[in-house]
Amino acid sequence: MTGERERVNGTGRGPTAVLLSPRPAVVAAARRVGARTVVVAPGPPVPSDREGAERRVPADWRDHHRLVGAVGRLEAVRRGHARVFGFDPAASLAAARANEALGLPGTPAAAVTALMDKAALRARSNALHAARPVSFVRCGRAALLPFLAGLIGFPCVVKPRAGALGEGVRLLAGPAGAATAVRDYPEVTDLLVEEYLEGPELAVEAVSRGGRHRILGWTRRIPGPGTATTATGYDLPVALAAGTAEAVRALVRGVLDLAGHRDGPSHTEVVLTPHGPRLVEAHAYPGAEELVQLLRLAHGTDVLALALAAGLGLPDPVHHLRTAHAGLRYVDFPPGTRIERAHRGPAAARAVPGVVRVRLEVPPGATVRRAPTGSLHHAHVLATAPTALSLTRALDRAAALRGRAGPLTPDSLGIHVPPPPWRDGPHPT
Repeated sequence: MTGERERVNGTGRGPTAVLLSPRPAVVAAARRVGARTVVVAPGPPVPSDREGAERRVPADWRDHHRLVGAVGRLEAVRRGHARVFGFDPAASLAAARANEALGLPGTPAAAVTALMDKAALRARSNALHAARPVSFVRCGRAALLPFLAGLIGFPCVVKPRAGALGEGVRLLAGPAGAATAVRDYPEVTDLLVEEYLEGPELAVEAVSRGGRHRILGWTRRIPGPGTATTATGYDLPVALAAGTAEAVRALVRGVLDLAGHRDGPSHTEVVLTPHGPRLVEAHAYPGAEELVQLLRLAHGTDVLALALAAGLGLPDPVHHLRTAHAGLRYVDFPPGTRIERAHRGPAAARAVPGVVRVRLEVPPGATVRRAPTGSLHHAHVLATAPTALSLTRALDRAAALRGRAGPLTPDSLGIHVPPPPWRDGPHPT
């Protein structure tokens, strides 16, 4: 396999993945596909072997001219045997702009920005189901929220037009909530008010090569009690009727085509409404690290390696098929909670059979300052198990040891999809 990767590039050496402030998991994935790795990150120089990269370039990649200047001096870039990658909202756009400036392949920056513009993306995606489009309206002044929300109808959702990671998303249940929400946003703003999409929600991972979109899999979002804007976790596998599964794939591919996304990873959120799948939002980068790891634990699908291989023109990594259940549970603490430096909770949670990772985002000794918002949580637990029941037990036990007691959600054992119009039996991803 290594020889085949080398012949693809005609150099006797693998191509170079230029990674913008990557997580260690991204560097490891690049090495798995046989790529050479260069990390570009701001700040003082750090030994490259700390992240497993072969070279580190200290540069603030948020400055386009500095990024292009620093990366353009690399031999692999001058020879066209490299590509710049960014796997978060800011880095994905910076990488696309750098690839265009340096004459390297990749999805155009216009496609990345098209996926970031929630209003334009909603208008385009509505063309995919013109008979039952999603109602929405833009809002430029916070004071207009009660009026515009009334036009859309309650419940409805308000979100920043170019937001990310669930920040600033509000569910408005009625006129009182809309009036209160006015204070949550600047007076002059750029918001999207749209109808609330009711139904199970999926997070879909895909990778594209030359405009052909391959759906890698999906996870089920478990909503928090009484809210549609914060999740308590994710589960998979997710069994859908064959017709529903194909409709999800068609929606994701259609949205990516409309945005002009041609190469690299994407993360799309979809709700299974009674009228069929509907788009929530889409991005030109993979889902959060924990969602990507869930697909690898349950199905053996290496999302990061597949994305890097596609971008560098390399063969897909070997797929080690798995058929297991995997899940994620978020653990959050009330504002004002002090995270003790010495506490047996994390160690006890990690010792639960099936638990793969327990991660705390709040530094030990610190005090929790804010409630969880969107996809930003205080801690999470990842686990895998042979059955859905044993997975739920492991996650519930580990989450309780980490800091949250009691059952998670009433539907944590399975996904409930309305029977019509999907009656052709279960169909796993």
